[in-house]
Amino acid sequence: MLQKVMKFIRDEEGATAVEYGLIIGLIAVGLVAILTAIGGATDAAGLRGLFSRVSTAVTTALGT
Repeated sequence: MLQKVMKFIRDEEGATAVEYGLIIGLIAVGLVAILTAIGGATDAAGLRGLFSRVSTAVTTALGT
């Protein structure tokens, strides 16, 4: 039984996946914080304004 426990403790399989998951989680938290800060600005300068300007530019470029 002790050998199985020690083998489990030394086993590093899957550690890379966990590390990548933590990195992705931290990036997601950072993006949420940044987008919340941008979205909190006035409508014309905030995130909605940005998407509105992009939408207008694409519509104009496509001529529709």
